[in-house]
Amino acid sequence: MNHPGIETLDYTLTGTRAVGPFTPVLVGVVGSGNLEVLLEPSPGDALRVHIETSARGFGPIWAAVVNDFHRRHPLAGVMLSIHDMGATPAVVSLRLDQAAQELLP
Repeated sequence: MNHPGIETLDYTLTGTRAVGPFTPVLVGVVGSGNLEVLLEPSPGDALRVHIETSARGFGPIWAAVVNDFHRRHPLAGVMLSIHDMGATPAVVSLRLDQAAQELLP
């Protein structure tokens, strides 16, 4: 669903680290200058990423953050949803790492 003022970005990356079944993981809270990250199981070997952000026009930066995360955590069978209200790339990376740590032994 598209909301006025919200940009939506989607990425699909092939993962190599299957995490198996897991309970959805939610990290962070949407609010001024923050974001939430939700990890859910997804069929297949992909890391699917769905981003909804109020900061329009930053697609190349989002792609860099997503690719950096995927290099460090090549998760497979995961749907990653990000709801952003203008967080900096450093905060996004921190939240992504926090969420990934919930999945890893």
